[in-house]
Amino acid sequence: MLSTVVVLKMTSDPHQPLHRSKLILGSCDVTSWTGPGPVPRDKLLQEIENKHGLFCMLTDRIDSEVLDKAGENLKIVSTMSVGYDHLDTAEIKKRSIKMSYTPDILTDATAELALALLLATSRRLLEANEAAKTGEWKAWSPFWMCGPGLQNSTVGIVGFGRIGQEIAKRLIPFKPKKIIYYNRSEKLEAKQIGAQRVCFDELLSESDFISVNCLLTPETKEIFNEAAFKKMKPTAILINTSRGGVIDQKALIEALQNGTILGAGLDVMTPEPLPLDNPLLK
Repeated sequence: MLSTVVVLKMTSDPHQPLHRSKLILGSCDVTSWTGPGPVPRDKLLQEIENKHGLFCMLTDRIDSEVLDKAGENLKIVSTMSVGYDHLDTAEIKKRSIKMSYTPDILTDATAELALALLLATSRRLLEANEAAKTGEWKAWSPFWMCGPGLQNSTVGIVGFGRIGQEIAKRLIPFKPKKIIYYNRSEKLEAKQIGAQRVCFDELLSESDFISVNCLLTPETKEIFNEAAFKKMKPTAILINTSRGGVIDQKALIEALQNGTILGAGLDVMTPEPLPLDNPLLK
């Protein structure tokens, strides 16, 4: 008898590696969600009953309710994500269910995105593009839309794992004066890259740019709060490609509105997607 698996996102996108999906389809009896967006909660609870495996996304909350509904047949929960804060890991472990994730699958893509956000924010690319479309572009205004450059700057990286290190490597050609990082432990790779470990407060006060790449944990939840923003330079730019929950979003909005920091480039927010009337979209 084939094992039964629930896949919470199966795509027909031609750019996706479907040969890997076929490995599952060829060896298991697969139930998949092909609709737009995350699978509805009631649909997940309905389909998970008596399944042997679950392949989910970071948008799917896998907790005791889901595990209870699955029953004793469930042997493995896999998530296509680097982080796994959406999984109740303690409950999964207690039930002797195996868990897997994809720690290196988005390393290069996320590092590239972080650099893109940093450059777009510091060089005000979206503002300039919008101004050009609306007729605000002046024929001669040499300091218009100027922003801070990376050369001779200090860049701080919060979380110096795979992604943080790849960001640091990509920064080097831009000739920053210094790359510093905050991490729970010293990273041997830092010496080769030329990055220096500092405490969190020192990173906040010294950095011209800060890239956030840490996991969302109870310790890092809203680590960027009102107190943290007040320790940053008024010319600092914050980039977040980790999780929206590491930032106190209300405090960030106030910091931007009050000029406590200069700008922010965000790949992740709370909630996602943001309501259209959220000040961050203004």
